[in-house]
Amino acid sequence: MPDPLLPAAGAPAPAALGTAELLELDRQHVWHPYGPMPGRQEPLVVAAASGVRLKLAEPAEGHGELVDGMSSWWSAVHGYNHPVLNQAVTDQLGRMSHVMFGGLTHEPAVRLAARLVEITPPGLEHVFLADSGSVAVEVAVKMCLQYWQSVGRAGKTRLMTWRGGYHGDTWQPMAVCDPEGGMHELWQGHLPRQVFADVPPGGFDSEPDPAYVAHLRSLIAEHAHELAAVIVEPVVQGAGGMRFHSPAYVRVLRELCDEYEVLLVLDEIATGFGRTGALFAADHAGITPDVLCVGKALTGGYLTLAAALCTTRVAEGISGGAMPVLAHGPTFMGNPLASAVALASLDLLLEQDWAQEVKRIEAGLREGLAPAAALPGVREVRVLGAIGVVQLDHPVDMAAATRAAVREGVWLRPFRDLVYVMPPYVTSDADVARICRAVCAAAREG
Repeated sequence: MPDPLLPAAGAPAPAALGTAELLELDRQHVWHPYGPMPGRQEPLVVAAASGVRLKLAEPAEGHGELVDGMSSWWSAVHGYNHPVLNQAVTDQLGRMSHVMFGGLTHEPAVRLAARLVEITPPGLEHVFLADSGSVAVEVAVKMCLQYWQSVGRAGKTRLMTWRGGYHGDTWQPMAVCDPEGGMHELWQGHLPRQVFADVPPGGFDSEPDPAYVAHLRSLIAEHAHELAAVIVEPVVQGAGGMRFHSPAYVRVLRELCDEYEVLLVLDEIATGFGRTGALFAADHAGITPDVLCVGKALTGGYLTLAAALCTTRVAEGISGGAMPVLAHGPTFMGNPLASAVALASLDLLLEQDWAQEVKRIEAGLREGLAPAAALPGVREVRVLGAIGVVQLDHPVDMAAATRAAVREGVWLRPFRDLVYVMPPYVTSDADVARICRAVCAAAREG
């Protein structure tokens, strides 16, 4: 007997909401990221997306679609509505969309874990699949704290990082975000007190500063007895300021952590899967961390998924302790749909010359953003891999900058004093040039 609560077979779909009605409901009920409630800036309504273009429900500034310069917060590296990724989701949906991971396993998650071990820096042999980047960092911190408890050094409970970082919005990640310039100042006094080094000197190609290396050594030596781990974003500090630094400092951290018996965690949620021109930013430094966090581009922007990978030393240390389990288990851990599309996304990335595509975008960003350096109010222009940054000498007027970019037919999301881009790797040269014009317009008017 048909369920009276369900629509009859062949029944028409509910009528679509008009844009005005949708926006009013959004204003009343939807809390957008990093915004007040109700919101003060009306969002654009996206009706569909394909390739590198977002199709709007209604035109904005004369444009019915916008080139996405953000890869949906750095995740949609293959663009949108990709037939290979669509098929991976469809095929998996026909088998099962989800099954609990406690006491059960399945092929997509097992194959994904094996593939991650294969492509990440050597020595990372064990994979914990998590829901999001922030959760992956939570798991990484828990791994480090539990490791030292398990091996009989329970006093090693603090973390060290450098200023200017961002690791997520949940509790432990907030504790290692920049304590003053970041968005989590409100929670100082409540968060665990961690050890902060100065911001690393800028410049990917710069020679390491001996004074800064000595600064790192001094801090680690002073706090080694209480440090469980050092956690940093290697080479590129993302949402904390879009700064680039020399890979030499990552090598220095690896050496100092080994010398003073501290674990090293690299947060590659933003930098992983080719964004900086290397498959992982750790590859620029030629080192392996004790724990590696990945996310964002892992599924090509299709579904939320992240992972914390660790060495056998860490895994065996935890498993040999008084509590021989890592007590963490998200409900959607190892979700089959997310795992299947992640595998397809990795295949799609690695079966093409991704490095050449990133290099092509890098060249286009260098050429297209160069004129921004002469604009009033611009402090610096910097490019690395498929990342372009224009830093202003004042806080950006986000509404004005966004409108300026939309007038150029491009979607950007400036923040603080930055107008930046991380386009999908499939972005054409013409669209890279268009994105650059939009960045210049946003910097000029923001």
